[in-house]
Amino acid sequence: MKNNSCLQADGFSKNLDKYYDLVSWARWNPDLWWDLITPPTGGIRLDLDQRVYLRCIARFVSNYMVFPRGYGKTMLEVMGMVHTAIFFPDIEISMTAQTKENAAKLVEEKFREITKFYPMLLHEIQGRPLFSKDSVEIVFASGGRIDVMANAQSSKGARRKRLNAEEAALLNNALFEDVLEPIVNVPRRTIGKEALINPEELNGQINFMTTSGFRGSDEFERNLRMIDEMAELKGKIVLGSDWQLAVKYGRGEPKSAILDKKSKLSPTFFAMNYESKWVGASDGALVNINKVLDLRTLSQPEFEGDGKSSYILGVDVARSQSKNNNQSSVAVLKIKRNKEEKITRISLVNLINLPIGMNFTGQAIEVKRLQNLYNAKTVVVDVNGVGTGLCDELLKDTVDPNTGESLGCWDTINTDHEPEIQRSDKVIYALTAQGINHDIIVSFIDMVESGKLQLLVKNVDNSYDINDTDSTKKSLPHIQTDLLIEEIANLKLRQTQSARYTVEQLTKRVDKDRYSALAMGLWYIKNFEDKQRKVKNKMVFLYN
Repeated sequence: MKNNSCLQADGFSKNLDKYYDLVSWARWNPDLWWDLITPPTGGIRLDLDQRVYLRCIARFVSNYMVFPRGYGKTMLEVMGMVHTAIFFPDIEISMTAQTKENAAKLVEEKFREITKFYPMLLHEIQGRPLFSKDSVEIVFASGGRIDVMANAQSSKGARRKRLNAEEAALLNNALFEDVLEPIVNVPRRTIGKEALINPEELNGQINFMTTSGFRGSDEFERNLRMIDEMAELKGKIVLGSDWQLAVKYGRGEPKSAILDKKSKLSPTFFAMNYESKWVGASDGALVNINKVLDLRTLSQPEFEGDGKSSYILGVDVARSQSKNNNQSSVAVLKIKRNKEEKITRISLVNLINLPIGMNFTGQAIEVKRLQNLYNAKTVVVDVNGVGTGLCDELLKDTVDPNTGESLGCWDTINTDHEPEIQRSDKVIYALTAQGINHDIIVSFIDMVESGKLQLLVKNVDNSYDINDTDSTKKSLPHIQTDLLIEEIANLKLRQTQSARYTVEQLTKRVDKDRYSALAMGLWYIKNFEDKQRKVKNKMVFLYN
C-alpha cells in the first residue's frame, strides 16, 4: 500500500486542473470569491457597482476611480489589495498617500473592518499584522505582502509589484514620474523552479483612487488621457459617480442629510466631495493650480507667535449682507528671512473666518486678540467701502469682554485718521489707494510662481465634518486652506482696456474673502517689509 503522503500527492495531482480553474476563476471574479467566503450573517453583501469596481481592479492595468465621500472606495481598495495578495504568491503591493501616517491609518482601519466582516481571511494571514503610526505590514500565507508608502522623495528607490495611490487628486506629477512610477518597474515572478514572468499578469499596475480635484491640474489631465486610452482599448479604466449612486443602494448618509449639506456647504466643496466634479478654471486661470497645490508643504498650523519671527495679518472685511457670504477673513502670515535679512519664505500659518454676522465691534475684538497672540507687526485692512467701519473700531481703545483686559488702541501707519488715544501704536495699514488691485494681483502671482508662499497640507483625515462646530482646533486651519484653494481655482484673470489686471469669479456663490486677505498681506510684505530691510542694509553699508 502507498503511504498517506503519496495518496495525498496523487490526490492533489489528480485534481490539479480543478485547482488551476479555481485560482483562475477567483483571480478574474474577485467579487464572487468574496461571496464565497462571506459568512451566513454579519458579512458584506456587495452591490452591483461595488462588483464592477473590484472586477476592474482585477482586470485592468491601471484604474482611475473618482468617487465621493461616503462611497466606500477605500474599503473596496483594500479589499482589492487583500485579494491580490492572496492569489498572487510573493507579490508586494503598497498603498501610497500624502504621508505614511495617512496611508497607515487607512489600511489599518479598513483591514480590521474587512476581517470583521470576513473572518475566514484570518486563516490566510501569516503571523500577526504589524500596525504602527506610520507603517503597516500584512504578510499572507501565499507570501504576498501589503504595506504603505508616502507620495514623497522618501519613497524613491523602493520596489513593489503594484501600487494604489490614495487621494490621487493631490499628486504632484513630477514627483509621480520621478518617484512613484518607477517603483513598479520590476514584475513579479512565479514561485516555481523556473521563476517565470507571466505576460498576462497585471505587472506594473498603478491604480488611482480619489475624490475629484481641480480642472487644469496634472491629475485632471491624467483623467482625460486615461479616458482616451480606455476608448483605445489600452487596458485603462476610468470609473466615477456622484453621491446618488451609493445612496440608491442604501450606503453612506441618507439623501436628506446630503441635500442639507448641499444647502450649507460651499458649492465648490460640495461639487468636489459629493458630486465628483472637477472644478475651477482651466483656461485663463489666475494662477496655475498645480503650482498652488505644490505650495502645500506646511505640516502644522501655528496658533500663536513663536516669539522671534515677524507676523503680518491681512484682513478682508465682509461686504455682503447675505447670511452665507458675510464672513470677514484673517490671514496670518509668518516671514522667514536668511542671514542677509532677505525674505525667503512666507508661510500662511493660520487662516481664520470670523463668525457669520459679527458686527464691527466684535470683529475688532477678534482681530486685536489675534494680533496679541502673534505679536503681529502690522494689520493690513482694506478700508474701501465697508472696511471703514472696522478701521474705525480698531482706532478705539478696546476691552476684551471675556477677560476685562485692555486689547489696546491702534493708530494707522499711512493715513491721518485720529485714534481714540493719542500716540497709540501704529499697527494698521489702511489700504485706500484706488487702482491698487492690479498690483495686489501681480504680487500674489509672483509669490505663487516663485514658490515663496507656503500653505498648510491637506488634512486627508475624512473623519471631520466641515459643518461640525466641534471640529478640532488643529484641523480648522487645514480646512480653511482647502477653501482658500477653492476660491483661487474659481478666479479668472482678466485684463482691462487700460492693460490693468483684475479677477472675476466663475461662480458668485464661491467667495474670495480668503484669497483677498492673503493677497493683501502678501502685497504689503513685498512692498514694505522687503523694501525696508533692503534700505536698512544699504544704510549700514554706506556707514561702514
